[in-house]
Amino acid sequence: MSFKTILMVEDNSQDELLALRALRKVNLGNQVMVVRDGQQALDYLFRSGEFAGREADDLPVAVLLDLNLPKVSGLDVLARIRAEPSTRLLPVVILTSSDEERDRLRSYESGANSFVNKPLNFAEFADTVAHLGLYWVALNKPPQ
Repeated sequence: MSFKTILMVEDNSQDELLALRALRKVNLGNQVMVVRDGQQALDYLFRSGEFAGREADDLPVAVLLDLNLPKVSGLDVLARIRAEPSTRLLPVVILTSSDEERDRLRSYESGANSFVNKPLNFAEFADTVAHLGLYWVALNKPPQ
């Protein structure tokens, strides 16, 4: 059985480690590819730069996308994902520390599938990521 990759776009190493630990704890067999900025996310998704050799049909099952990223913002990454036919239907979950209504509204207007605040409590953050992973990987049924 082949497991699709989850793409995590996260520039905070503490949040990354906690999220990876939470996903392992719920026994998701999916590889999690972590990129550190918006440009690296675009390179991964569109097979350019350091990811130029990646297989064309190897899109992630879901993208966990932070909003406040270096180089290219999360909203700009989301806009590019939605603009391209090959990634238009890719599930994108905004996972951010922002609790601003304008960020939530702009995320949904730009095509986010979900907007989730990163809880400040470590245990709550791990639980949130575990639930996200289970939902988007095991329960969600995307189009083929």
